[in-house]
Amino acid sequence: MPKIIDFTLTNEEVKALDRAIRSDKRTGVARRATALRMLHLGHKPPAVAEAVSVSLPSVYGWHARFKAGGVKGLGNEEKRPRKRKVTPAYLAALDETLAQEPEAYGYDFTIWTRERLRDHLEQETGIRLSLNWLAVLMQERGYVYRRPKHDVSHRQDEAAKISAQATLEELKKTSSVTISSSSLWTKRA
Repeated sequence: MPKIIDFTLTNEEVKALDRAIRSDKRTGVARRATALRMLHLGHKPPAVAEAVSVSLPSVYGWHARFKAGGVKGLGNEEKRPRKRKVTPAYLAALDETLAQEPEAYGYDFTIWTRERLRDHLEQETGIRLSLNWLAVLMQERGYVYRRPKHDVSHRQDEAAKISAQATLEELKKTSSVTISSSSLWTKRA
């Protein structure tokens, strides 16, 4: 059989709730105090929950908090700041990793993406961050993401490059094409 809860309050408790309803600045306290005052006046918990637009367990929870800590117990609990996962060792590994090319770590790719960097740092430090948090962290440390400029000049045949340049210069001198700077389309002269 469910436990029957007595919602009647003492005169001091009623006065404390009335003061909270009128003047408490904390978020939600006036609403919670109103709900408790309604319970004291004989309203049933389901009706009170509907009147203040909360769930029935919330009404019971507010009553228990009030009985345990008075009006002070009706305030929102302070949230403790989350402990940061990032350690100084992680930051040092991030800086060291970005100072090197991926090939230095034995990878067969040449560009660090956020995904690759996150996965590598997880292997090195055991700490896995979300991609967004890694981006924020990198921005805080002054790193900027840029699209890579693909350069294949090291694979070009130097003699063929010089020959092609000379041919291009000759074509420019004898060309019968009028070049317009306003369009991609050109017209023969």
